[in-house]
Amino acid sequence: MELLEAKKIMDEKLGDYKIMALASCVDDYPMVRNVSCVFYNDKIYFKTDKNFRKTQQLFKNDKVAMCFNGVQVEGTAKNLGLVVDEPGRIFEKKYKEFLWQSYNAYSHIDTEILIEVTPKFVEIWDEDENRNAFQLFIDFDKETVEYKPYD
Repeated sequence: MELLEAKKIMDEKLGDYKIMALASCVDDYPMVRNVSCVFYNDKIYFKTDKNFRKTQQLFKNDKVAMCFNGVQVEGTAKNLGLVVDEPGRIFEKKYKEFLWQSYNAYSHIDTEILIEVTPKFVEIWDEDENRNAFQLFIDFDKETVEYKPYD
């Protein structure tokens, strides 16, 4: 399987937005919490308050893992600054379109920052059209894909 085909499977499973589990760790203390994500430019974006514990962890250790329904993403998180300062305000538009309840409740707070996650490694558990289980491993740094069927 080629990288573009594997990425297409990942994109189809994630769609335009999802509520994903975000795991981070500092000083051997792991935390997991849900974040509302939108996907564009081959990256994952979410907003958070710059004063929250999870954000403070991300400032100290940018390595994260995210998970939704059989798709596990390992990557690095980057603070892009205030949500309203993003050039073109793409996140804000997509967030309002897909997650309008959360947008209306929280997006106007001046402590909301935009976090960009760059996927480095993705593991997908799924089934094909015949209900045969498989794993798909995508290494974005090495640009390699491993397909592992389970019979």
